[in-house]
Amino acid sequence: MKQTDFAKTLARYLTDFLPGQRNVSVNTIKSYRDTFKQYLMFMQEEQRIRSEKISFVSVTTLSIKNFLQWLETSKKVGISTRNQRLAAIHSFIRYAQTENPEILFESQKILGIPFKKKQQQTIPHLSKDQMAYLLEQPDTSTKRGRRDLALMAVLYPYFYS
Repeated sequence: MKQTDFAKTLARYLTDFLPGQRNVSVNTIKSYRDTFKQYLMFMQEEQRIRSEKISFVSVTTLSIKNFLQWLETSKKVGISTRNQRLAAIHSFIRYAQTENPEILFESQKILGIPFKKKQQQTIPHLSKDQMAYLLEQPDTSTKRGRRDLALMAVLYPYFYS
């Protein structure tokens, strides 16, 4: 069976480029490999393209977007994991376009797929009563207690705003 352009490029990327030229950790390589294992699974299950038949013709912006959506809906991954998978794909596509210049146009579109913003959790602040209670705790009759109160007073703006 003839190797596809995608298969050759992915194999070189994972076995030569990442460990040799980028000198990334074994864990990073495993994470990137897992991204492509999931992509191959997606292509087989959802796009009906067997792994050995995938070529760069089928690696399109739409297939990548659909893959990311599939990860979120079918695999129930969070935004951070989805963005990590996209980062791995972006890295691979940057490498692949230098090895296969004929995919340059589609590569640029894939590299344009944005990361999703993760909603920042708000950090709860202490109420005035909670802050007052906290400041009453150091024993100011001791040297250590006065020091603790002074430190707390300096840090007060970080506790309460």
